[in-house]
Amino acid sequence: MILFDPDQPEAAGGFQQTAAASQVAPRSALPTRQTLQRHLRLAQQAVGLRGEVAVLLTTDRGIRGLNRRFRKQNKATDVLSFPAADHGAGIAGDLAISIETAARQAAEHGHSLSVELRVLMLHGLLHLKGFDHESDDGKMARREARLRAKLKLPLGLIERTESVPVKPAPRRQKAAQ
Repeated sequence: MILFDPDQPEAAGGFQQTAAASQVAPRSALPTRQTLQRHLRLAQQAVGLRGEVAVLLTTDRGIRGLNRRFRKQNKATDVLSFPAADHGAGIAGDLAISIETAARQAAEHGHSLSVELRVLMLHGLLHLKGFDHESDDGKMARREARLRAKLKLPLGLIERTESVPVKPAPRRQKAAQ
């Protein structure tokens, strides 16, 4: 489910300023709710995550408030993941994405806002699945790299922030016959 943050006027209005800016820079156009829902479904299938996922599209101010409240970090970020406490209820969790940060990152990396939102959703879904790149010795980075290739997405968040490139997982050798 794709939601526009009702507490942020820009988001509640469907990010009309982003749509207006897209007349000048079409690559910054916000995809339709249906397109975003389709991207979410495809990424969720690729990750193998079952259950409902809600994606809140918000502003830098909105995500900063969430980051401060839930992670004790007083800064805006691109994506936050909130795994459900009980997956048995058919809910996998929630994601919050800052459209403003996503638009800046898309411009910095030379791709569209739509592509950046797909990268952010994939990253967030992996967190909902239980991956944690801060403590898993590269496991999430390798999985994200494989899924980005499968989904035809550019460089992911982990590779952008780490100075060392992601090493591929070691290949298993076939047993001698």
